[in-house]
Amino acid sequence: MSTDVATQILRLRAEVSALHSELIRWDLVVWTAGNISARVPGADLMVIKPSGVAYEDLTAESMVVTDFKGNLVEGDYSPSSDTFAHGYVYQHMPEVGGVVHTHSTYATAWAARRESIPCVLTMMGDEFGGEIPVGPFALIGDDSIGRGIVETLKASRSPAVLMANHGPFTIGKDARAAVKTAAMCEEVAKTVHMARLLGDPHLIDQADIDRLYDRYKNVYGQ
Repeated sequence: MSTDVATQILRLRAEVSALHSELIRWDLVVWTAGNISARVPGADLMVIKPSGVAYEDLTAESMVVTDFKGNLVEGDYSPSSDTFAHGYVYQHMPEVGGVVHTHSTYATAWAARRESIPCVLTMMGDEFGGEIPVGPFALIGDDSIGRGIVETLKASRSPAVLMANHGPFTIGKDARAAVKTAAMCEEVAKTVHMARLLGDPHLIDQADIDRLYDRYKNVYGQ
């Protein structure tokens, strides 16, 4: 392992560990459920949360490093049970630098219904470029979930997918971006659910979604 890769791993262990507190802050996880990973630049490796370790006990040192097949490279714990899914995403979506999985309440409720979240909010046009799609049902244990994530997101502009009867997975250029998307996914899942309680939300025209998405990606922010 090169010095540069080793340095990147040290940085990402600290970053990924700290980002797990954001999942708690935004009420996206319970107990030990959920996980964050980050691609290690310059190597076919990722840093990911260990399996079954309480959030309050997570440290940079407790993060584990695996290859994209889920083989442990560094660490004292077993990697997350979703490691195969994360690894498959990194293998097949080279633009992705971070992956997040939560069981956040409202997004997971949509996943339980196997129903995509329709684009009825301008913030959805901005962040997701349209609806948040549903991925196929798959069981934990191999890369089946990862295959479903990749197949679904490659056909969508959305950086979030609701895996059927499971919950949301989000991607980003890095782990922090994927965490932001996880928080936004839960927010719109809740808001659209509330809107439906009041009546039928109005879909935004595709041309307007395209304009919102283009402005957000190319003009918004610093």
